[in-house]
Amino acid sequence: MNSSPLNKQVVLSLRERKKLATHLAIQREALRLFKEQGYEATTVEQIAEAAEVSHTTFFRYFPTKQDVVLHDALDPLAMATLEAQPAALAPIEALRRALREIYASLSAEELAAERERQALIRATPELWASMLTGVTGALDLLCASFARRTGRRADDIAVLTLAGAVFGAGIAVWLSRPADAMDDYVELFEATLAQLEGGLTLQGAPRGGLATSQESL
Repeated sequence: MNSSPLNKQVVLSLRERKKLATHLAIQREALRLFKEQGYEATTVEQIAEAAEVSHTTFFRYFPTKQDVVLHDALDPLAMATLEAQPAALAPIEALRRALREIYASLSAEELAAERERQALIRATPELWASMLTGVTGALDLLCASFARRTGRRADDIAVLTLAGAVFGAGIAVWLSRPADAMDDYVELFEATLAQLEGGLTLQGAPRGGLATSQESL
């Protein structure tokens, strides 16, 4: 593994990295308590105490208990990494490279925490429903990034279509795997991005589930 995302000084400012460190600490303790006690039985007060922060600090980072699970602390880093890709790259190739860089930078502990977070969302109906409701904001960010890279408007139908296809692919891969078996998520998601990049067509029935980046759908 490479260094932690907290060491990517060229991507995040010192202030942003400090905020990310606090965010991750609160989320890490929350996930630990959820695993030990259950989501419903764990209170905000218990999370704040475990993370050694005040209630005020907790609510500055997470407006609700749901948000401590749903909010992805790596989102700012992911968008910054995408924006930092060479301007000559097409949107999906830039996204694929950013995806590889982000996940290669995570420590084993960070990867484990992310797997736990995703599994909890899948296992808790109210979290799953809230996550789907909140997709709009992330989709807007991706549209804006693709628009800047291509010189189009963020509401251009081609930009909207491409960003929507990326999100759809990510969700499809996510749902295709058991909640506790997501180790190959990044590899499979990148395979779907490669399919989109090459032009998506359907040619006969796929064998053995999801096609790889070398196969044609």
